Amino acid sequence: MKNGEPTTLTLRNTGGTDHLSFDAIGLPGFQFIQDPIEYSTRTHHTSMDVYDKAVEDDLKHNAIITAAFAWFAANADKRFPKK
Repeated sequence: MKNGEPTTLTLRNTGGTDHLSFDAIGLPGFQFIQDPIEYSTRTHHTSMDVYDKAVEDDLKHNAIITAAFAWFAANADKRFPKK
């Protein structure tokens, strides 16, 4: 990542997550590509997946990216295309 900017955008299927319920009813659903560090290890979605594994700087950065995405989406001149 250059200067903390997101660098990847894809239309490719990146797997099943919470966005699928939106897709199923015809609303645009979005999924952010996740950093593979410690993803799909024994801590993911288990009782060992706890807040002390969270990286504070990453949480702050991702909150800004998500808020900016939501703001730009809400203020876009055109609607997002449906799949």
